[in-house]
Amino acid sequence: MEATIVPDHEVAIIGAGIGGIGVAIALRRAGIDDVVLLERASDIGGTWRDNVYPGIGVDVPAQAYQFSYELKPDWSRVFAKGHEVKAYIDQCADHHDVRRLVRLGHDVTERRWDEDHRLWRLTINRDDELTARYVVSAIGAFVEPKPTTIPGVDDFAGPILRSASWDDGVELDGRRVAIVGTGASAVQIIPEIAARVAHLDVYQRTPIWVAPKPNPMTPPLVRGLFRRVPPAQQVVRAVSTRATEALLVNLVVEHRRTAPITRAAGWLNRNVWYRTQVRDPDVRRRLTPDYDIGCKRPAVSNRYLRTFNRANVELVTDGIERITADGVRTVDGAERPVDVLILATGFRMATDPEPHRVRPVRGRDGFDLAEFYATHRARSYESVSLPGLPNHFMVFGPYGWTGGTWHVLVETASAHIVRVIEEARRRGAGAVEVREEAADRWTAFATERLGRSLWNEGSCATSNSYYRDRHGDTPFLRPTSSEQARRAARTFPLEDYRFDAPRPAVAVTTAGASRRGSGGG
Repeated sequence: MEATIVPDHEVAIIGAGIGGIGVAIALRRAGIDDVVLLERASDIGGTWRDNVYPGIGVDVPAQAYQFSYELKPDWSRVFAKGHEVKAYIDQCADHHDVRRLVRLGHDVTERRWDEDHRLWRLTINRDDELTARYVVSAIGAFVEPKPTTIPGVDDFAGPILRSASWDDGVELDGRRVAIVGTGASAVQIIPEIAARVAHLDVYQRTPIWVAPKPNPMTPPLVRGLFRRVPPAQQVVRAVSTRATEALLVNLVVEHRRTAPITRAAGWLNRNVWYRTQVRDPDVRRRLTPDYDIGCKRPAVSNRYLRTFNRANVELVTDGIERITADGVRTVDGAERPVDVLILATGFRMATDPEPHRVRPVRGRDGFDLAEFYATHRARSYESVSLPGLPNHFMVFGPYGWTGGTWHVLVETASAHIVRVIEEARRRGAGAVEVREEAADRWTAFATERLGRSLWNEGSCATSNSYYRDRHGDTPFLRPTSSEQARRAARTFPLEDYRFDAPRPAVAVTTAGASRRGSGGG
């Protein structure tokens, strides 16, 4: 029998955003200290490091957008700006002594399960190797920006900006600008730049529901109260989190019960809010979705709709034929001159196979994650595990979005992951893998409940929503309350996993990025 290798680390976490840092904190609080966070960028923060476009901020209340154990008493507003969220992430990493575990500039370009030695071999920067007993994927829900498929984009002679890689060095003032896309990022960018540019063309394929954004400053008295009486802020966080969950989750999952509320919200938005915001009836009609609220993630803004009243802003709803060297040509033959092009065309989802073709994930018995997502309907166990990937967990897997905010999801997934690793330690197991029947049972539960959701029974045909995948399923959302998810993380049957005994261990030096830890913060 071949002896197993003692790996470089017990747990390797891929990604040092909110998810990766949250899992690292949970592991360390459980006494699991041999942890490394592998981050391909030059800083921690994930989404809030990469997205620095004008107007960037959260679209849920900041009081809900934080960990239950790390409350920030001095959020400046109800909806925090991006720089505040990045500072909060830094605070979490420093306060919980996680930053020293981070290895910056470590791009995990392949994950490969070594069955003989019961560990994962991680290729770093396509050259070095690091080994770990367990791997946690904390790469987020939106893995990579979607590649631009518009013909001629490479012919454009001017600067091209992308929402996920904004370049503040590109001058917008007094120039003709075109932005492609009207999703959540564009809703924030458009009002910020409209007053600066000479002219702004907004190319819209699918309109987005935009609701009012109550966003007052947090009074100093309230900040002082939160500092002096933390339980008061816990109450506010709980109420904010529950309200966000009710709007973003319950109205979708409980559609048969809440359909009148959804319809009433659509009527009010269409006939009150949109009417008071947009003067031109034709522009208003084109900005108003013809699908139910919730089919596609809605946005909040007090300025987006009003921006289309400006004389220098044009809404373009004709399809784009191609990008030219000097502008954008639409299918009606019109070509509009452009100095700067902004692409806000969305992201690839976690269940899209393409990111996993670029960075392969290869598990037991030939399992390949990219091929699985390409040829099979998405499935998971509690959104955290997949059969075929032993000792491997996901912060956000199929049917994973829990509650209304990312932090609730991270805390729930972390509790599940910690519980499995602790049990494997207790049993002295070298490998742990979720059973096929457990994953099938959980996925059947999720798909059956979502079959009665807004996405399947509402008016969503024209929404062009990223919630629906290539197989016609909607594996984005976990169809339970956050409290049910937390309870499941504490009580799921441990026998839903198979725990395999380890082989005799010997210390073997592996190549490349190991405990030497180059590049850490």
